[in-house]
Amino acid sequence: MRDEYDFSQSVPNPYLKKLKKQVSINLEENVVDYFQKLSEQTGIPYQNLINLYLQDCVRTERKLSLKWV
Repeated sequence: MRDEYDFSQSVPNPYLKKLKKQVSINLEENVVDYFQKLSEQTGIPYQNLINLYLQDCVRTERKLSLKWV
């Protein structure tokens, strides 16, 4: 190994913004079942499908309709 390295020509990591953050959430069983069935149809892991759906909500700025009964 060298004693010193030259980082003057280095560039920032272009994938840094795409890093995922692991979180733990509680989902209702029917929600998980829905995405697992969709996963079987598409071949995409259900966690990825949930992430894709949430990304779509962010992109379209979809708002929830909260009506308490």
